[in-house]
Amino acid sequence: MSANLLALGALALWASLATLGVALAALPPFLLTGLALMIGSLPAWPRWRQWKVPPATFALGVVGLFGYHALLFIALRLAPAVEANLLNYLWPLLIVVMAPVYLPGVSLRSGHLLAAAAGFAGAALAILGSAPQAATSADLIIHATGSVVTASTERHAELTSQTLLGYAAAAAAGLTWASYSLLTRRVAAFPTAAVGGFALVSGLLSLLCHLFFEHPVAIRAPEAWLLAAIGLGPMGAAFYLWDRAIKLGDARVIGLLSYLTPLGSTALLLLTTGRSLNWRLGLATALIVGSAALGLWASRQDPKPDSAAK
Repeated sequence: MSANLLALGALALWASLATLGVALAALPPFLLTGLALMIGSLPAWPRWRQWKVPPATFALGVVGLFGYHALLFIALRLAPAVEANLLNYLWPLLIVVMAPVYLPGVSLRSGHLLAAAAGFAGAALAILGSAPQAATSADLIIHATGSVVTASTERHAELTSQTLLGYAAAAAAGLTWASYSLLTRRVAAFPTAAVGGFALVSGLLSLLCHLFFEHPVAIRAPEAWLLAAIGLGPMGAAFYLWDRAIKLGDARVIGLLSYLTPLGSTALLLLTTGRSLNWRLGLATALIVGSAALGLWASRQDPKPDSAAK
């Protein structure tokens, strides 16, 4: 199976979180993420011997899975949800523009730089466009790597230090996932089954955060079935598909394909919360998606395929 098809499979699973997330929105975010990641690790348990990888590689996997989610949770608690979500979704573009830094033999064309500028302009517009709004709601966030969280989001009349800290956490989350995805190509080769070990430890860390920072809740039988579905699909199989795709394919193309997920998830977020698509948010989305299209065109002008070492 081609790398692009593997990536599309992962992206499709991540997009399926919309309906699952609505039913599980009552669960605290760290509890949901922790249980889902542990369930997602189950398919790799029969190959637990393949989890034995160098400590640096294992740390990379845990930072990628747990670090990303922790940073995003902080962002969603401090900043307006839709704007933080869009800023977090710069990770596909970051994969494109950082590929030459992490992967030997990958070039960066002027089209990629223009795409980066358009993407960051869209993110800035999304941030600044939130300033005039003043409303309070509970937003359901469905993000690209698989977790679903609820965040009480208060619209701020101006950019406060707390809001800016939230935006910084969202940007750091995007940088974390992009770096993790690219660095898996730079460390010593490891079997995809090792992702199960990453998920298990990340799930345990998420549950520890739940114990310290969240109130315990009872899980009902219907929620248990939905947890199994979300863990085995978007929070399980998607990570294994993504690992194989990013190792085998052109990181620039895969990064650009990834914008199919934020586009769909942002639209679902707006539909779920009943928030209208104002011109600022619409233009920001157009800039971000347009930047991905421009980057894809630039990648096609390169006669050399992505042939990164390791």
